[in-house]
Amino acid sequence: MFLRFNKRLKDGKEHRYWNIVESKRCAGGKVVQRQVLYLGEINDSQHQAWCRVIEAFDEDSQRHTQLALFPADRAVPEHAHAYGVQVRLEAMELHRPRQWGACWLACVLYEQLELDRFWAHRLPDSREGTCWQQILQTLVCYRLIDPGSEWRLHRLWFEQSAMADLLGADYALVEKNALYRCLDKALPHKAALFSHLRQRWQDLFGARFEVLLYDLTSTYFESAPPDDEDDKRRYGYSRDKRSDCVQVVIALIVTPEGFPLAYEVLPGNTADCTTLRGFLRKIEAQYGKAQRIWVMDRGIPTDEVLSEMRQADPPISYLVGTPKGRLSKLEKALLGKPWQAVREGVDVKLLPQEQELYVLAQSRARIHKERAMRKRKLKWLWARLKDISTMDIDREELLMKLGAARSKARAAWRLIDVEVAPQDAAFSFVLNRQKLRQVRRREGRYLLRTNLCGQEPAQLWQFYIQLVEVEAAFKNLKDDLQLRPIYHQLERRIEAHIFVAFLAYCLHVTLRARLRPLAPGLTARAVLDKLAAVQMLDVHFPTTDGRTLILSRYTELTADQKLLVSQLILDLPPQPPPRISAPGATATRAM
Repeated sequence: MFLRFNKRLKDGKEHRYWNIVESKRCAGGKVVQRQVLYLGEINDSQHQAWCRVIEAFDEDSQRHTQLALFPADRAVPEHAHAYGVQVRLEAMELHRPRQWGACWLACVLYEQLELDRFWAHRLPDSREGTCWQQILQTLVCYRLIDPGSEWRLHRLWFEQSAMADLLGADYALVEKNALYRCLDKALPHKAALFSHLRQRWQDLFGARFEVLLYDLTSTYFESAPPDDEDDKRRYGYSRDKRSDCVQVVIALIVTPEGFPLAYEVLPGNTADCTTLRGFLRKIEAQYGKAQRIWVMDRGIPTDEVLSEMRQADPPISYLVGTPKGRLSKLEKALLGKPWQAVREGVDVKLLPQEQELYVLAQSRARIHKERAMRKRKLKWLWARLKDISTMDIDREELLMKLGAARSKARAAWRLIDVEVAPQDAAFSFVLNRQKLRQVRRREGRYLLRTNLCGQEPAQLWQFYIQLVEVEAAFKNLKDDLQLRPIYHQLERRIEAHIFVAFLAYCLHVTLRARLRPLAPGLTARAVLDKLAAVQMLDVHFPTTDGRTLILSRYTELTADQKLLVSQLILDLPPQPPPRISAPGATATRAM
């Protein structure tokens, strides 16, 4: 294996994106190169670290013997009577191949967050012997590795995974009713979990909590609207574009590094602007008063809440985006202000007003991106209107085609003045150059509002662009961890489903934080998929005395899998001890 990079010119600079590549020799002497891992842009020290590990793994690895096995036609030596077993090698069988690698990594992440210790006294075993904490761990690992319904976990996935081997449990762990009852038991400890996670983020990664990113999303249900008026499932603005389904709203707080601090499930018809006041009180009650900076997008805070934040004791700092209408009001005042460079390609204008500071930010990269998007849409809409104008259709069909074109390119439609004849199936259209000039002036620009009047503009801009961490959290929850759609019918089960997804996201964030210093382009999902190829299976050796020697073994890691485990500084567990089973009897551990 070796490192290879691809060059790309971006913003006038050359960027190198690195991959780990393996050469495989095929028939006819042909050599095919396989990409093992994508690392992205890495610095010199990271490059050297990967090279050292690759060189070490190119050497042949030594194998060690777990148990002395002797063929049936040879007597066991005198010195090996304590551990030697005579087996019929020709009758060896392989049983129950199951996924082991990703399950093992998920359990390691679970232990690194000390979730096993957290739940130990909060979810004690039942009198019947039901181990609730292991059931919850199975639910969380399942949501991280291969998310699906509890019914699929019970019916299919558990048998195809090595979770029973890793937890020392059996199939009783995923008894159908126990899975749902475990959801009910875990949810009441949500607030205590938030405090525990905050301490673990700080201990493991030195996370700081002076800056909090706050945003909301929605997730929908494949179920009928509830009869109970107090149920949180309601119709509302759907960010998933599923306005036909009832939904709930999820409010989430994360740090700039993406570590989740708290979340709340709200009714599906909750307006964004009504949520902030309650969350401010919630965080203050749980973590006390402190100097925190709340970073939010436009539409969340109201002027009334921002005024309360300024007048609080101590004042609560904020940095928020503002609607475009406010930019129109302040455009004249900002026009005479000078631009200040905060970093290459980003400039700002500052406008102090009473106890607040308005920051007009301009990003050249964003200007190019938004301008290209606007040109593409406008070009398509103009061509489409020309095509419609040449069609021989009646007035009703004309209106339908114009409506379809408008819905596909709404932003571009605002730049064109379209006039439809009052009676006939005819229309005219012309480009509104005044609106176009106004849009061009605002492309790549956004207005921020803050009460951090003494903060450096570069720092304010940096705070705001970190809101992408909340968007990334929602994307991972919805796509990678498949939070949506939700099929549960009971409200407490709905919230417990989101709670398990939140715990799985915490494992995801922990793995991502471990990978970030190694290579920015290496994702948590890529590592889980790579290790998911490591299987466990049972090797059955019939013995000469009628018993069966069972060796449960995970497969040997490939070079790229060993590379990942080494870089993450993880130690593989020992292979499980062998078992000896008599015909019709339960297997016992071999001595």
